[in-house]
Amino acid sequence: MLESERFKKIQKNRKCFAYIGIFIVFQIIVMTVFGLTVMKIKTPSVRLRSVTVDSVDSTSNSTSSFTLIAEVAVKNKNFGSYKFDATTANVTYGSVTLGKGDIAKARAGLKKTKRFNVTIEVSSSDSSLATELAAGNVTMSAFSRVTGKVSLMGMMKKRKTANMNCSMIVNVPKKVVYDLTCN
Repeated sequence: MLESERFKKIQKNRKCFAYIGIFIVFQIIVMTVFGLTVMKIKTPSVRLRSVTVDSVDSTSNSTSSFTLIAEVAVKNKNFGSYKFDATTANVTYGSVTLGKGDIAKARAGLKKTKRFNVTIEVSSSDSSLATELAAGNVTMSAFSRVTGKVSLMGMMKKRKTANMNCSMIVNVPKKVVYDLTCN
């Protein structure tokens, strides 16, 4: 009887170790799946949601200036916050930079979109652009590069850079922006 009790005790210990081993393997599988899906750091996106022409000031035929109010959206696709640094948004016509607007330093929460308005003063002394603006539609582009850190659960931090490249058709006399597309 003494040996059978000892045998039963050894069997219980083996079962206990087997259950502990199965539990550890299961935990490793869960952590691996979690790490490969949820903890994967994605690059946030920056887009222009809307653009309006606010004020137009044409002092002469050769110079023109106007103000664009752009709603910029920084979309964070991660399970952690994205803190980005202050930067600028540039508006160009062809290869000529017409104006710049400041994007303030901010934070987009986990799986959230941070929206804010950027005022861009656009001015040009190019006479050909001034006549095109007065005549009607002009295709312009907006560029920005937003750099920041994604912080996952306070443990993992990684720098990510989001680029904005948008094009739009601006009709300054009517104060309307058409066909706003972002890549």
